[in-house]
Amino acid sequence: MSYQYDVIVIGSGPGGEGAAMKASKEGKRVAVIDRLSEVGGNCTHRTTIPSKALRHAVQQLASVGRFREAGFQDLLRSAESVIRQQVSMRRTFYERNLVDVICGNAVFIDPHTVETVFADGGRERHTAQGFVIATGSRPYRPPDVDFSHPRILDSDTVLSVKENPRSITIYGAGVIGCEYASIFRGLRIKVNLINSRDRLLAFLDDEIVDALSYHLRDQGVLIRHHEEYGKVEVGEDGVRLHLKSNKLIHTDFLLWAQGRTGNSDGMGLEAIGVQTNERGSIVVNENYQTAQPHIYAVGDVVGYPNLASAAYDQGRFAVTHLVFGMCEYHLVENIPTGIYTIPEISSIGLTERELTDKKVPYEMGHAFFRHLARAQITGRTTGMLKLLFHRETLAILGIHCFGDQASEIIHIGQAIMAQPGEANTLMYFINTTFNYPTMAEAYRVAALNGLNRLR
Repeated sequence: MSYQYDVIVIGSGPGGEGAAMKASKEGKRVAVIDRLSEVGGNCTHRTTIPSKALRHAVQQLASVGRFREAGFQDLLRSAESVIRQQVSMRRTFYERNLVDVICGNAVFIDPHTVETVFADGGRERHTAQGFVIATGSRPYRPPDVDFSHPRILDSDTVLSVKENPRSITIYGAGVIGCEYASIFRGLRIKVNLINSRDRLLAFLDDEIVDALSYHLRDQGVLIRHHEEYGKVEVGEDGVRLHLKSNKLIHTDFLLWAQGRTGNSDGMGLEAIGVQTNERGSIVVNENYQTAQPHIYAVGDVVGYPNLASAAYDQGRFAVTHLVFGMCEYHLVENIPTGIYTIPEISSIGLTERELTDKKVPYEMGHAFFRHLARAQITGRTTGMLKLLFHRETLAILGIHCFGDQASEIIHIGQAIMAQPGEANTLMYFINTTFNYPTMAEAYRVAALNGLNRLR
């Protein structure tokens, strides 16, 4: 059988881009098929890039106190300019690497053939020796909630709101829910954050979660824990969320942020024996192979860790295995978590709770941003850096940061944690000279604070 392509990648988000670029660099003839009319995937068009651009615009408004002068749509337009730049840049990647970009929905006809259905109804078949599925995920939509109504939103539609909300209820207090709670409250919009669990972001270190909860409440977000929805009613005057506890919450809009589903349906995967789980995630092995060994899947469509940064690497690793039959590289053991609340959160390594459960003898060191000259200069003094380290070896076990630039600050610690043996200890931060004044200096302050606890 002759093939039109060596590799076909389905999806042009981070995972698909990483796969396509790697395959092209290895001299393969590559095509990318994406259901959107422009490259970049949901990451660029609906989730990561627009929400973070919106967040930045809100922070800028907050710094000058000009809330009344800007509407929600004005801020969305600023996000649109970033999206256009990202799309233009990514389009050149494919052009430069001679990757064909095909816009349409891909459906498997057999294990080596996909049929692309175009927006105008046209169809075209393409064959390949290998495939990488990188179709991402979408917000979970319970069937009893009317998402066709403009007042009921999810993370895919929230950026298309046509009016300025005065109040919003966010159902779901995971990463997306907490990020949007910060954004909307930053615009002085009344926010109700409904959490079905007993605390926010339970995978984070307890002290960081407590700091986030305090900050959100201090900003005016009303957080309700241990609540589940009973039903949702929507009308011209807003949305009424009925909770099983008999509470009734009435706001202009409802943002549903409870769970995500892998974009694996409608692709004909069942017919070719590719398995998915109850969340729509494609089942893969450690090399990202599906039940069809020449068909790989990466990124959000396979589930954890559900990070754009990890998806890009997964795409590269999958194609390496596809081309060479092996891949020596794997995702790093400690993947940093970045949560773009206002202020943001980032962490890497183990939490206090995990270390306690493992009975690891550890100690901690803190650096509070309000004590750092750089934070005092910028006026962004909320937050802290927290180091967890082994009491005996001084090895760094976990790093947790809450505050301005947390997702940047964490990478200094990540680099040290990745070092072998004695290079990964508290003493690196104590004996290293940092620029002054900087936020990076927090590492030295926290390390000295931790060392003092041992004496």
